[in-house]
Amino acid sequence: MRGRWYVATVLAGALSLPVHAQFEGPSAAARATTVAQATSSARVGSNVTLTGNIVESLREDYFTFKDATGSIRVEISPKDFRGQRVTPTTTVRITGEVERGFAGRYIDVDLLEVLASN
Repeated sequence: MRGRWYVATVLAGALSLPVHAQFEGPSAAARATTVAQATSSARVGSNVTLTGNIVESLREDYFTFKDATGSIRVEISPKDFRGQRVTPTTTVRITGEVERGFAGRYIDVDLLEVLASN
């Protein structure tokens, strides 16, 4: 009985420790900010933040994203839309990871933010 009480006390203490937030700020690794950079110089697995428009639905969860420098395929799950209405004229900011598939590079989107809707 005493052993269980000890384990419960240790677990309770460990679970009550403060949670540390992730660091948000400059990093040593450069982030691609245009489609041209994401398709040419960004490493696979690197994080990118792009601003532009989702102009076309390719198939479930896959879309064409376009900015002033070009276009790239993006994968956006329905949960990442968070109920936001997005049309080809809506300016969005996407944050995700550069991936490589059979059809070439694409962005696996983790966050979609609506900036302006026209």
